[in-house]
Amino acid sequence: MIRQKAKERIILGIDPGTVVMGYGVIKEVGKNISLVTLGVIKMGHLDDHGLKLQRIFKKTLALIEEYNPDSVALEAPFYGKNIQVMLKLGRAQGVAMAAALSRDIPIQEYSPRKIKQSVTGNGNASKEQVAAMLQNLLGFKETPEFLDATDGLAVAVCHSFQQNTTLGTKSYSTWSAFVKDNESRLR
Repeated sequence: MIRQKAKERIILGIDPGTVVMGYGVIKEVGKNISLVTLGVIKMGHLDDHGLKLQRIFKKTLALIEEYNPDSVALEAPFYGKNIQVMLKLGRAQGVAMAAALSRDIPIQEYSPRKIKQSVTGNGNASKEQVAAMLQNLLGFKETPEFLDATDGLAVAVCHSFQQNTTLGTKSYSTWSAFVKDNESRLR
């Protein structure tokens, strides 16, 4: 019997923002994922919203050119009380989407709750809880300066989990049941 090589994918996850945009890149081989990189793009020094959008577009393209992702996953803007903030986040997300689509890379968006649920098992998890789970799952020690970086990474991990047919068809009622079925994902 000839054994097929495990399918390999690179996923770029983006947490759009107009002050700080977080991103994470993971490599998926079969059902196993590993960290490639994570970081932030800072825009707080830019006063003009148009310049911020331009920077998001250019930096997203640079990430795409450097890591050559097979797909880009983004956090969808959440509903908030401040409509102006929501509009700005929506524009930031749209510009990042446009950068990926301009390179014919498929995009997918996930709600913040879906991302937290996928990574931690709790849709109301804090940013710190998400970061801690990612550190455990992907085996990195350093805590990024900005939690936006781990938020971007969480989007990529969520996308991987959602695309994985095993997780896509099976739900778990307890964390221990998930761990038992996915021991290879934990280090």
